[in-house]
Amino acid sequence: MEKSRAKFSQRHPLIFGFLLIFAAVVTFMLAMAVFNYLFFDGPRLRPQPKIGVVNIQGLITDSREIVQWIHRLEEDDAVRGVLLRINSPGGMVAPSQEVYQAVHALAQQKSVVASLGAVAASGGYYAASPSHRIVSNPGTLTASIGVKATLTNVEELMRKLGIETQAIYSGEYKDAGSMARPMTEEERAYFQSLVDDMHDQFVEDVARGRDMDEDRVRALADGRAMTGRQALEAGLVDELGGMREAMQILQELAEVDKKFRIVEGPEERVSLLRWILSEFSLGDKLYGPKWIFTYE
Repeated sequence: MEKSRAKFSQRHPLIFGFLLIFAAVVTFMLAMAVFNYLFFDGPRLRPQPKIGVVNIQGLITDSREIVQWIHRLEEDDAVRGVLLRINSPGGMVAPSQEVYQAVHALAQQKSVVASLGAVAASGGYYAASPSHRIVSNPGTLTASIGVKATLTNVEELMRKLGIETQAIYSGEYKDAGSMARPMTEEERAYFQSLVDDMHDQFVEDVARGRDMDEDRVRALADGRAMTGRQALEAGLVDELGGMREAMQILQELAEVDKKFRIVEGPEERVSLLRWILSEFSLGDKLYGPKWIFTYE
């Protein structure tokens, strides 16, 4: 046996060396897997509490990754509390509502604290409102509770360019908001009713999330932005401080000492194709909706 091995290693030194390296790598990976299970992922053998961190960054236009990460933290029994780190000026209505709903459901199961960064306004504040505590820097721009619909009229420009539109539609409001002509009074009232209803939903959800009187929230919901210090005086945030202070408050609420793991997400993954499309988003610009409603 030893003789045949020696002959093989001598006849095929490269293959023999590769097999040795492969065996060493496999052994190392197995050892690391066992170590990780025993000391981190093996709740039955050595349970260790976790603190989840949810990053909500930039305009909220797609809530899927944020909501999926929140659901993962909610389902993980080792996660004792969750910190929302928000740097967002707002975003589209429905995605902001989906994040709010996910945070509200999470807060029924685990301790949740929101840490407001440079800006957490409109939809960004909406997402924070169901948290058990909201911690803001004194200079954070926040609140801005309101809804905006932007419609553009390029009738004069089209006339100068000699462009005329011809629209065929099934109902009187199907062409409402057309860029090719001014709005009628009926259309203006129609859009105002949509904005008012979305605004009512915003106010109702903030009042529910903050456990505040709805009339009190409505009085503050005129679209004004506030500093963190002003928001504290208005009752829209609970504490002044940064992420460190927010984490300390969360540890107290979740009854977690210094020994815990931080799991942070959602992971920011941008494919090459997505990056190219975002840089050259002609489809959205030419064929997207004529108008959108945003929390900003």
